[in-house]
Amino acid sequence: MTYCKICGKWDCEEHQFNLGKTVSIKEFSGSSPPEIFVGKWNYPNVYAGILSPTQYGDTRILSSSEIWHEKKLPIHEIVSLRQKLIYGRSRTHIKKRDDRFLSVMKEVAMTHKSVATEFKLKSPVKQNPEREPNSPLISRVVFVQNVSLLENPSVKSKVDYLVNDTEAKSKTAMLELEKSNIDTSSIIKLLSAGLLGLKKNRKLVPTKWAITAVDDTLSKNKLKKIRYFNEISEIQLFNAEYLGNHYEFLLLPDKFSFEVIEISLTNLGVWRDYESFFDRKSYAEDVSGAYYVNRLALTEYLEKIKRQASCIVFREIRPEYNTPMGVGILRETSREAFSQKPQRFNTIPEALNAIQSRLKLPINNFTQNSIILKNYGKQKRLSEFL
Repeated sequence: MTYCKICGKWDCEEHQFNLGKTVSIKEFSGSSPPEIFVGKWNYPNVYAGILSPTQYGDTRILSSSEIWHEKKLPIHEIVSLRQKLIYGRSRTHIKKRDDRFLSVMKEVAMTHKSVATEFKLKSPVKQNPEREPNSPLISRVVFVQNVSLLENPSVKSKVDYLVNDTEAKSKTAMLELEKSNIDTSSIIKLLSAGLLGLKKNRKLVPTKWAITAVDDTLSKNKLKKIRYFNEISEIQLFNAEYLGNHYEFLLLPDKFSFEVIEISLTNLGVWRDYESFFDRKSYAEDVSGAYYVNRLALTEYLEKIKRQASCIVFREIRPEYNTPMGVGILRETSREAFSQKPQRFNTIPEALNAIQSRLKLPINNFTQNSIILKNYGKQKRLSEFL
């Protein structure tokens, strides 16, 4: 027997949330993790909304890549958690302001704790998986007639201050939030909900774009300082793995440059993006969002040790990573790698041998695609002439 949390009955047939079935409910309530989602389809007239389960309490685990990674949850458990969420959404223009639904959505985006929310629906809940490469699965989607908060959301003072500061640019606000130890995922929600920046420029930002914008902004700001640091004195190697995403970060003594090479064991697809010492101007089309989360983790480490380096990221995507979980887990896996002590080597071949011992593919599949390795050591340094 199973207990229905909507009507309070045992073995309820009306509200069974089986995959592929329509759920005939006209309203529900529960604690949003908190989580919002803004789609990019048909921009600037987008779908935006709030995700919530039909249960109350601390539901952050349903949404938080930080918690998934900390607890090392397997994919099937994360998918099971995600299927508890209902995405109550509305269609709106990105610059629309005077809207009750958007007002509630923005309050949800501001809080860092689960918040009780009530939804009245326009139609029954349907299984309609929405897949965005940068965001975890959304399995149940419904149009909302009305939504309201059942409690006052808890908002950190720095968040409240910057949301109400309509004269601070969004970049300034993001950097201030990071400096105040507001986690990256919370900054993303605030930007996506149109709560940061100059008043005249505020608008909804599709979640996928907001993720990349925050990772890119935070890491570029760190690079302004890192480029003036001394180079590391020896080769360093970091690694971490989660949900079939195996990472190796190879740091070489050199001026800053950055490269990500990804290979899938399932189809041997190869994706690669690179930047030199100077700021990247174009979007990393091949690697996309993962490129920016990897670079953020690297720059957090380089800023901490006050050094610069050239970095090659090797990502081996293994068959067990069969359902996209969003780049949030890749950000946390990358940070995990840099939280450990590095392996240190005198030569690149020694470091590559260590990497090979942990890879399933021959390492030359990666090295033959590397611009950094191809050019490393070929350009003479000023110190060689002194």
